[in-house]
Amino acid sequence: MTAWADHEPLPAVVGRAVEHEQVTGLLGGPGPVTLTGPAGVGKSLLARAVLQEHPAAHPGTVVRIACWDGLTADELTGALRRTAGLPPAGTVEELARHCRAHRMIVLLDDCDPLLHACAALVRRLLRTEPALRIMATARRPLGLPGERTVDLAPLPVTLGEGIAGPAVELLAARTGPAAPELLVAVCRALEGCPLAIELAARQLDRTTLAQLAARLDADGPLHFSGPSPTTRHTSLHAAHAAGYALCSPLDRRVWARLSVLPGDFDPWLAQCVCASSDVSAAAVGDALERLRTASVLECVRDAAGAPGSGTALPPRYRLPRGARDFGRLRLREAGDEAGALRRFRQGCAALAAEAQITWQGTGQQLAVRLVEDEQHHLDAALTRPPLDAEDALGALDIAVSLWFQWAACGFRREGRAHLDRLLPLAQEDTALRARALWLAGYLAAQENAAAAEPMLAQAWQAAVMHADADGLARIAHAHAVLALHRGDTATAVACLEEAARHSSRDPWFGPGPAHSWALLALALAPLDASRARTAARRAWESRHADSDFWLHSTILYARALIERTHGDPAAALRACRKALVAKKLIGDPLFIVGARTMLAGLRRGVRTAAPVRPTGGEPRWWRRADPDPGDRPFFSRPRTGP
Repeated sequence: MTAWADHEPLPAVVGRAVEHEQVTGLLGGPGPVTLTGPAGVGKSLLARAVLQEHPAAHPGTVVRIACWDGLTADELTGALRRTAGLPPAGTVEELARHCRAHRMIVLLDDCDPLLHACAALVRRLLRTEPALRIMATARRPLGLPGERTVDLAPLPVTLGEGIAGPAVELLAARTGPAAPELLVAVCRALEGCPLAIELAARQLDRTTLAQLAARLDADGPLHFSGPSPTTRHTSLHAAHAAGYALCSPLDRRVWARLSVLPGDFDPWLAQCVCASSDVSAAAVGDALERLRTASVLECVRDAAGAPGSGTALPPRYRLPRGARDFGRLRLREAGDEAGALRRFRQGCAALAAEAQITWQGTGQQLAVRLVEDEQHHLDAALTRPPLDAEDALGALDIAVSLWFQWAACGFRREGRAHLDRLLPLAQEDTALRARALWLAGYLAAQENAAAAEPMLAQAWQAAVMHADADGLARIAHAHAVLALHRGDTATAVACLEEAARHSSRDPWFGPGPAHSWALLALALAPLDASRARTAARRAWESRHADSDFWLHSTILYARALIERTHGDPAAALRACRKALVAKKLIGDPLFIVGARTMLAGLRRGVRTAAPVRPTGGEPRWWRRADPDPGDRPFFSRPRTGP
């Protein structure tokens, strides 16, 4: 027979076939086996499922005690002796020999509140009977020599394109026939947590699956509850509260403050958010590792060296949604939410500034990668309502620092939306606001002339008031872009010559003189080959860094346009191909569409050996082919999501 502390029937175990086989194999070998994982992942359920089948091959009794059921460390040995059929009073050595003689398997379930006592008990049992089979479940390993651990992760939601994963299978088993897209939406919002899926399914007696999916997709804490054999499994809140109670006061503060981070993060950003008068920056790193060991944090990337770079990448962690919701409630109760949110936005401002400097300095691909890695945080810092005027300036600073993402990488409409929302919140006449006005006008100049002109006019007034010569040059550059989109090449050339002659004092922000020379080469290419070639050469000579792919691709495109109009189509084809390759490294659909259009024409011309000359009605890359584009983001790169 099998002796359990309770005799409730086990629900079906879904999606754990690999882990089931792994645990079964480990149980036949020496040393204890520990199932670890976050709250609600199904550790106890899998352990009991494995052990219910195990006695068929190895006759004996499973002796289980639940350590979270009010036991104390002093009562642990007596409880195990009682379950094994021995008097509570007696030695551990006697218990070990009894279990070995009757071929018993010991299951120490939910060891977390008595972790050290359980580890000491297992050590003494195995010292007496090394062949004794012992299994434990806990959110962290027992830390014993020879311990074999099996870490359970949340169930995958999908296994590939159009293939439902075990999480969907589990929900479908509880709901019956349902629309697959709704099942996937619910499981994705619950991040594949088996307990969360079980509790959510119990809500379907009073709500529809579509309503449930919509509610889960909205931001806000998950408070699903329902009947359960254990109190901590009646709700997600209770499951995380049980683990929270076992953390040290410092780890609790770090957990709560990390809840303002919406995605995965590295230790540096964690320090920015968590460090304050009561938590030192040096203590945060150790707290992260303790929370990871306790299965509160997920480690999405271990510390490792970047291939071929000789540099080390820091680890990245993630706080799952259930733990994040619980931590946010604790943060509000402590009155610390505003401080954590302010520190979060300040950290994101530092990230954006680093990306801006990297873009203009050591490498544009590195800058793009940095922004992509931290996109979820930057989005949150830009969209969360500011706490006050100072906090609004911090959000605007982030939007301005990311000018290259909006202007050079193609996310024009996204950048304009952020600036349009944040500019009214920062009415004070500052140099930062002047830059934001220029950036909004520069982005609008490529799509909406009516919106661009008033913003550029305000930016000009601010630049004059602040005696900002760099700002005036950037405004001239933006007016040139506006003129090119209107087809006014003469005005564009005059504005670009003015901007190109300027010696920039701040090379870290905006298109500098080199980009004005490159754009001048593009404007002159159909008109004057000699002046266009000179402008392209000046652009390359005045570059700030050799790794400026944005500049390089523009120069190559200008050379392709010059050769196509005045020289060798084959040379134009080679330059256009190189321009397209360089531009694809950083994006920008506006430029890529123009380069592909030119490339197609050049290929036809080279194949037929006919001269390739532009016709009068041929659209340039800076002008729309559709005279009435409506609201289509033709020139703006859409965000594809996580």
